Amino acid sequence: MLSAESAAIVRATLPIVGASLEAITTRFYDTMFSERPELLDGLFNRGNQANGEQRRALAGSIASFATMLLDHPDERPDALLARIAHKHTAVGVTDDQYVIVHKYLFGAIAEVLGDAVTAEVAAAWDEVYWLMAGALIALEARIYAEAGARNGDTWRQWRVMARQDETSNAVSFLLRPADDAPVPPACPGQYVSVRVRMPDGVHQLRQYTLSNGGEDRFRRITVKRVDGDPAGEVSTLLHTTVRPGDELTLSAPFGDVTLQDGDAPLVLVSAGIGCTPITAMLDHLAATGSRRRVLVLHADRSPAEHALREDMLRLATERVFWYESGAAAPDRDGLMDLDGIKIPAGAVAYLCGPVPFMRDMRARLLTAGVAASDIHYEVFGPDLWLGAN
Repeated sequence: MLSAESAAIVRATLPIVGASLEAITTRFYDTMFSERPELLDGLFNRGNQANGEQRRALAGSIASFATMLLDHPDERPDALLARIAHKHTAVGVTDDQYVIVHKYLFGAIAEVLGDAVTAEVAAAWDEVYWLMAGALIALEARIYAEAGARNGDTWRQWRVMARQDETSNAVSFLLRPADDAPVPPACPGQYVSVRVRMPDGVHQLRQYTLSNGGEDRFRRITVKRVDGDPAGEVSTLLHTTVRPGDELTLSAPFGDVTLQDGDAPLVLVSAGIGCTPITAMLDHLAATGSRRRVLVLHADRSPAEHALREDMLRLATERVFWYESGAAAPDRDGLMDLDGIKIPAGAVAYLCGPVPFMRDMRARLLTAGVAASDIHYEVFGPDLWLGAN
């Protein structure tokens, strides 16, 4: 891992680098996109650039990786790296792009920190970068190979076979390959990227969790329209324009938060559109005849705004739903809590929803006796929780 000489320098400079990461990543993205605008066409999410989430996620991952190298020098932070690698493969990141990122990232470090970046400091942080990049390149090569692809080439055409309005602002698309080639397997909880051309001619990618089990050649994605937010431009376009018979460009399935086999009881916790991976897990359990005990907990604004509600009612025999308005017995009023909920002993939990919701529910599950290692979560978009739990 990190050499002793570099470790000492990184430890000494981590406070100043960490304090400046927001400025560094801002300068990095601004300069890179100014000189390489093609990267915004079909690779980087311009919505997450506009709202700052990608910048904050990059800063957090760099700081977390460096801290883990120092605190656990003989271990590789595989959980952090795997999450990033799956996000990268979903958008088709290639090996050569790490060289491009290195150029602009280290240029931004030098500009922001100035004279503090001596040759020794630059060399130490260069070692951190390439340790992280090298590990990610290796992980991504393995993930691509498992998907039957090489270096980002995972795209194929899928035909929309049916469109189902789930709520006033959420719709499901049932998809089938436009050709007869084999379909790479999908695990319950994984997502695919959808690549579309926007009205201004720029291609954009967004990730959507498969909302069915993926046991056959059909795949389903459930899309929530997001008005007035640049990050929601693709979802809104799909929601308003895509009809049966149209074709969409999809990646292979990716994602490291997947339902694992076993006999332990399951607690599946979601809020809002976070129900999509939970529904896929329920669909898979039903299709495979699983006899595991499954407790489903879901929170939403109202029954009318609960996407995939009918699927969850059909698939989950043990369930509790919370609604901020319009609840009727046996549903509960208000925000989700665990009052009166008996969490099965030895349970494994999966969470999906807004990060504040998941933080709260993770704490409640820990208090209820669920082991920290048995609580898994999925975040839509850049993972701002990396290294924080």
